[in-house]
Amino acid sequence: MLIGVISDTHGVLRPEALAALRGAEHILHAGDVGGAAILDRLREIAPVTAIRGNVDVGGACAWLPDTQLVELGGRSIYMLHDRQTLDLDPKAAGIAAVVSGHSHHPAVQWHKGILYFNPGSAGPRRFSTPVSLGFLTVTKAAIEPRLVELVKQ
Repeated sequence: MLIGVISDTHGVLRPEALAALRGAEHILHAGDVGGAAILDRLREIAPVTAIRGNVDVGGACAWLPDTQLVELGGRSIYMLHDRQTLDLDPKAAGIAAVVSGHSHHPAVQWHKGILYFNPGSAGPRRFSTPVSLGFLTVTKAAIEPRLVELVKQ
């Protein structure tokens, strides 16, 4: 199963992001959506699971949950916006991957067999971070992460 992973759009859905996500079977948005229209546009491509980020608490996306546990491709994926607020043991909970955003820094890390995946920020460029998103190719046996830079610096 091909899962598109996007975060920190901050109300901006770049055409490059939409083009990159075409073909995804499911899309995860790891928060700081910035507007419900972003989710509507993503749903035109594939089903979407989204969580609330810190910029969403008072806006049109305030209804989104803080965290979400989804089962895709036979694997459990836990979503939260800021990885620093992780308050469970993913291994003990049977979670295969933790997806987060917030930092705007794309990252792929493995710890004790658990994937920690941050697609970076796909919205307005902030700081000196790349504009990026990611993909997870998920099977019952493995998860293969991939980061994609959308806009070259």
